[in-house]
Formats: sequence, C-alpha cells, structure tokens
Amino acid sequence: MEFLKAPARLIETFGATAPGPPAAQRKVFGYPTAFINGNMFFGVFGENMFLRLPKDLQEKMVKSGGRTFEPMPGRPMREYVVLPDSVVGNRGELKGWIAKSLAYARELPIKAASKKPRRKPR
Repeated sequence: MEFLKAPARLIETFGATAPGPPAAQRKVFGYPTAFINGNMFFGVFGENMFLRLPKDLQEKMVKSGGRTFEPMPGRPMREYVVLPDSVVGNRGELKGWIAKSLAYARELPIKAASKKPRRKPR
C-alpha cells in the first residue's frame, strides 16, 4: 500500500509542537508520530494530524469539525481523531490539545516494546 506524502507544513507543525522527553518521536508508515510509555498519542498521517483522546474529548473535537481517524477506509482507530484545519492552524490551541492527549496517554498501561525486528532503512 502506498501512502500520500505529508505536506511540508504538517511536518513542520509536528516538529514545532511535538512534546520532548519523556515523549518519544518515531515514524509510523513513514509519518512522524509521538509516543509515551509505548502508546502513540499524536501524529501525522497523509494530509492530516491526529490525536488520541478520551471519549468526552473525542466528542468535543468531532463537534469542532474533527472526525474519527481511519487510516484505511472502514477501519477506524478507536480513541483517535483527525484534527480540523482550524486547530492545526492555531499552534496555541493545537499545543493545548496535544497536552490533553499526552496526559491521557500517560494514564494508559505501559506497552512493552515490540519483539518484531525493525526493518533496516534502505
């Protein structure tokens, strides 16, 4: 499966707003994402930014123009929402939402590191 290249503005926005340690950054499907305790909470996918949020904040984000995150049509990722452009374009508001996502992800059970060997870069 081939994925769309993320717009440079999203990559730059991710870099400028992603929390530092103890959050870790890595690529998933070639897109930048942020993890805490092994749990993904923030990232870029195609032409979108997404967050992991508790149910009440998911609903609030959807009412504000967001939508359920579906990396593949018909395959929604529970707890994840795509951010509307109005949030992505407002760094102050975006950082506030990222902080909420980070706080939520910190409360989740710690995920052990995957035992699958990582592919070597080409």
